[in-house]
Amino acid sequence: MKEQIRNHISDRAIANPSQVIELCRSQDVQMVDFRFTDVIGTWQHFSSPVTELDESMFVEGVGFDGSSIRGFQRIDESDMILLPDAASALVDPLLRIKTLLLTCDVYDPVTRQRYTRDPRFIAQKAERYLTTSGIATTSYWGPEAEFFVFDDVRYDLRQHTSSYSVDSAEGIWNSGRDEKPNLGHKPRHKEGYFPAPPADSLQDFRSGLVLKMQEAGIEVEVHHHEVASAGQCEIDMRFDTLTEMGDRMMLYKYLVKMYAKEHFKAATFMPKPIFGDNGSGMHCHQSLWKDGTNLFFDASGYAQTSELARWYIGGLLAHSDALMAFCAPTTNSYRRLVPGYEAPVNLVYSQRNRSAAVRIPVYSTSPRSKRIEYRPPDGTANPYLAFAAMLLAGLDGIRKQIEPGEPMDVDLYELPEAEAAKIRQVPGSLDAALAALEGDHAFLLEGDVFTKDLIETWIEYKRRKEVDFVRMRPHPAEFFLYFDT
Repeated sequence: MKEQIRNHISDRAIANPSQVIELCRSQDVQMVDFRFTDVIGTWQHFSSPVTELDESMFVEGVGFDGSSIRGFQRIDESDMILLPDAASALVDPLLRIKTLLLTCDVYDPVTRQRYTRDPRFIAQKAERYLTTSGIATTSYWGPEAEFFVFDDVRYDLRQHTSSYSVDSAEGIWNSGRDEKPNLGHKPRHKEGYFPAPPADSLQDFRSGLVLKMQEAGIEVEVHHHEVASAGQCEIDMRFDTLTEMGDRMMLYKYLVKMYAKEHFKAATFMPKPIFGDNGSGMHCHQSLWKDGTNLFFDASGYAQTSELARWYIGGLLAHSDALMAFCAPTTNSYRRLVPGYEAPVNLVYSQRNRSAAVRIPVYSTSPRSKRIEYRPPDGTANPYLAFAAMLLAGLDGIRKQIEPGEPMDVDLYELPEAEAAKIRQVPGSLDAALAALEGDHAFLLEGDVFTKDLIETWIEYKRRKEVDFVRMRPHPAEFFLYFDT
């Protein structure tokens, strides 16, 4: 199966427009779906009958209204075009009408230049900058995006009322519910990792989802239930290059949500949908390579890591406050990143240690497996922007030879209060992360990867549409605490 997948990916990598059209003929495709990612990180799309697809679309592009897309154009400059990437072509494994998916790049129709706010363009520029830096030729990425699968989701937000409710048949709070009959086997809080079925009620769900992912050309290494009760899951994809993994993350999130809906369930990558149980993160494994050699490996180094890897870690830690604006980019992200609750908030590094922001896995002594894992990000991140930002932070660390300090091979959650207070931590809110990005973004501008316009747009949107949106509204917990004052 793995060899078949590799062949499929290889075929996609050499695809051209004529091959795409031939694929449509051979697969009896009826619709073509043009997809692109907005600034915030949501897949957008529109479709055409396959009879409208011709090779000129890959050169001339397809028009759309950029003013209706979050973070894109003003209404007086709304016309934009998409150029499909032929190498991205794949047949959607879930839609009932056979549909070809094409990932597209965004262009300005007047200048015919790439659009600076296209997140995929930023990822591609980051890869080009890595090559021109002379430091490495390739970066590899392996995100572990966790998600919840619920059986019922309800929320309401009005001027005079607000509420939310999520439910799962395996939620421990349903252990006493009359289910005619209730068969038990519901994972207790923080005990969802790794009990076998029937406690893991989503085994077949995840296996079926993995098969669909493989149909779409995604290599999957492992899937399992995660720590929290109530349907927390993880499916790990095989590592790949930065832009390719950004594409794959967008497809992965789409397939997870679509497959859940097909099974009358709802999937979410929201970091903290349940109080008092583990949240969902997106731990990001990353490494730098040059001409087939892993630059992060040194047999004599700490945890078999090189000096270059140490400086890369130094860059990640030094810029973490600003990185959180892209890596943990929602107000809900900071319901997960809370000190003292087994969250990866401590800006230190260590081998094997999941209480540190940067963990160095030591499962294998193979030079090819050496990597570092940055743990604060979560699945609400726009993967193109988050991966690019982390890469630039690491490269800044290498250029400036930023030392990350001494590794901390201790349980950071159990440190005495006086020692714990000395450890720098990630920002405590999205607002604080955005303020940090305002003051520390020169490293993102290197190589013109990010632009000031994109950063300013990000900060303004997040503050106005998310931070203020939440900050201005009464919270149900405030009624609990303060109504009788």
